[in-house]
Amino acid sequence: MRRRDCLSIASGAGLAWWAEALRLRLAPAADLASDAASRAVNRADGFGRAKSVLVVVANGGQSQLETFDPRPDAPLEVRGEFGAIESSVPGTFLCEHLPQLARLADRYAIVKSMSHEDLDHGSALYLALTGQYHVRRSSNPAPREIDHPFYGSVLEQVRPSAKFLRTSVLVNGPALVPFEPGPGQYPGLLGRRFDSLMIGDMTSGQAAVEGLERLDELDSQRHSRRRRLLQQLERTQSPSSQPAFEMQSIYQQAYAMLDRPAARDALDLERERPETRERYGRHRPGQACLLARRLVEAEVPLVTVMWNHSNRGQDRYPDDEEQFGWDTHNDIFDVMGRSLLPRFDQSFSALLEDLDQRGLLATTLVICMGEFGRAPLVALESRFAGATAGRKHWPAAYSIVMAGAGVRGGATIGATDRHAAYPTSTKYGPWDVTATIFHALGIDPSGHFYDSTNRPFAISSGKPIAA
Repeated sequence: MRRRDCLSIASGAGLAWWAEALRLRLAPAADLASDAASRAVNRADGFGRAKSVLVVVANGGQSQLETFDPRPDAPLEVRGEFGAIESSVPGTFLCEHLPQLARLADRYAIVKSMSHEDLDHGSALYLALTGQYHVRRSSNPAPREIDHPFYGSVLEQVRPSAKFLRTSVLVNGPALVPFEPGPGQYPGLLGRRFDSLMIGDMTSGQAAVEGLERLDELDSQRHSRRRRLLQQLERTQSPSSQPAFEMQSIYQQAYAMLDRPAARDALDLERERPETRERYGRHRPGQACLLARRLVEAEVPLVTVMWNHSNRGQDRYPDDEEQFGWDTHNDIFDVMGRSLLPRFDQSFSALLEDLDQRGLLATTLVICMGEFGRAPLVALESRFAGATAGRKHWPAAYSIVMAGAGVRGGATIGATDRHAAYPTSTKYGPWDVTATIFHALGIDPSGHFYDSTNRPFAISSGKPIAA
């Protein structure tokens, strides 16, 4: 470095210090108090309480009126066909088709005043999984390499973990909207090096990750020789080639999987007792939730479960309940009463109980959310399949659930009007959920991650849900 450069940097640092000192001298006391309060919040209210975060995504837009914010006294066209039952927390009511979750209401908090402005699944799912609005708001865009990254990919960069195969695992993915993978669940501008480990259908009978088993005829010496040969071949490629760099990263991940039998064991549901598997449900969402619990036990920092892989598979596969999603434009009471709600009640309650009984809930933040809610008016839509009425998309108000890692069980955060249509208290958005995820893991959500050109991006534009 030349002397002139050194003096320039030093003077620049001095000017920056002087400017900050002057700001502190001249800033109003209220602004300084606000700064101090902001920093205090970053270190309070559950900061760093979670060793793991487990997010369950109700792909398709779970109705608040048929789950955690029923309106039994509203007109029929608003309340719908289902009744409400009182939970174990006096004054808290759930849909009548959620009896097991009603029994466990003292173990989770309900946030009723979630709200945003995106009206369609693709971009709203992107918003839920990144905390950022898509440039094409209220649309169904395809994933792009310039997308804002999935929150799991951001965590892969800002705090990678060596305890498991990957820092972030996505189970029962990818999420389909309704039959093509939606945006938001990929690393986007970070590149494939920061992709989450994606695991598909755990009821298919196939291995969770294909090729993870060591071949009997491949001893350690042959394995080492093959690895050295691969490294020699890689040296012939341009080191600046982005595809080559990303492929090397994928190879490294694959070898890490082969070298860790404990990781292979965590992905093997056959090690669970049959009665435990039955408790979760022998269906895709149930077994996905069971695998998520095993991944938390294996100390994976972030696990995301797509509770249903398709947001509206019932249109194309009306007789296959594994394809059903929460996008219930029509036939909402048939689809939810017959399949969605009983399965959700079974698998999500099993997950909460199991984590609690194993002592994992105290250090695991559990979040259950959709990309938005459903409209407070039951009506038949001619543009969609189905013979009976349903509900349209509704991002103005919806409910999510949080539990564990210091969350006050039995609490209700926020409120909505008499039709569960609009919040009547503080609004929260998906950006606040992503901030809460990083906050719980002990990462300041106002910090930054960096793309391949070293441009900084805010981890989250929201604030942790301190309430």
